[in-house]
Amino acid sequence: MPKIIYVEANGTRHVVEAPIGLSLMQVARDNMVPGIPADCGGACSCATCHGYIEESFLDRIDAADETEDGLLSSAPDRRPNSRLTCQILVVPALDGLTVEVPATQG
Repeated sequence: MPKIIYVEANGTRHVVEAPIGLSLMQVARDNMVPGIPADCGGACSCATCHGYIEESFLDRIDAADETEDGLLSSAPDRRPNSRLTCQILVVPALDGLTVEVPATQG
């Protein structure tokens, strides 16, 4: 099972095992990672699962679609590596990925 590392804005790290096929958001929620409330439950309609994806992994995931990009436009701390974690499914190639939680969500 791939391991995903979530880093809170205060630097606290959470290394969790991530079942293949779950979203990064669901993995965070299942492991009680603070800062990813995911108010819409993964419906890609709220942007409260915003995370910064480790840049070296960006080529291993699909690009954000128009809906996700629009929601990220409202995120206060958007970066080039910002994504909604509800839109990224765990695959073996993501083993070792680090996802940083924005300070505005922590």
